[in-house]
Amino acid sequence: MKVTFLGTGTSIGVPRIGCHCPVCTSDDRKNKRLRCALHLEHQDHSLLVDTGPDLRTQALRYNIDRVDGVLFTHGHADHLHGLDDVRCYCFDREGPLPCYADQHTIERIERVFDYAFNKNAPSTTPQISLHLIEGPFTFCGLDIEPLIVYHGQAPVLAFRIGDFAYVTDTNRIPVETIDRLQGLDVLVLDALRYKEHPTHFNVEQALEIVAALKPAQTYFTHMAHDLDHHKTNAELPDGVELAYDGLVLELR
Repeated sequence: MKVTFLGTGTSIGVPRIGCHCPVCTSDDRKNKRLRCALHLEHQDHSLLVDTGPDLRTQALRYNIDRVDGVLFTHGHADHLHGLDDVRCYCFDREGPLPCYADQHTIERIERVFDYAFNKNAPSTTPQISLHLIEGPFTFCGLDIEPLIVYHGQAPVLAFRIGDFAYVTDTNRIPVETIDRLQGLDVLVLDALRYKEHPTHFNVEQALEIVAALKPAQTYFTHMAHDLDHHKTNAELPDGVELAYDGLVLELR
């Protein structure tokens, strides 16, 4: 499986509008972070994890010419509101594009993108089908295990695929999910900033999760402008580093 980080930034991205801090004004491309999303490629299949508002830019930047399906972690704007841009992936399909989500996210998609479900909607609207995630399932040749984590009080889906796990937008991982995240080769984990936050792990808290899980390699994501890429990496322990937009992992 090939994993491409399409975006590694927080909900407002980096640089932040109107900010002139050293990270926001940095020329280092690793300090420029679009909203969080992943692209997975496996056996000639193409799968998105989340469709944030930067999807069009990400698809063009990373040459994503085809998508066979979408996984959603949750329905917040920074992970959902680019869904309309999947229209381009629907034009040559024989059927609707399958989108997998929990019940709350499905309800939000149906509300926010209600025009896509109008029986009289033109073919230029997103042609999607919604599939409720109720447990492990197989899609595009991948065995996908959904896991519950908490984003403040809200449940959010993390995904384990083989020995890879994607755990974004969380500040609490229940014991049963901790148990399912053991033995990972690669963990991608939310680490917003150094200061504590009510709905995201900060760096210290994320490192505590890493110490508990002991994955072979960890990449932090969903980062704010508080974290300079190289300065922060220099302070992290071996086996832990910040992800960056465009990072590609080749996983077995």
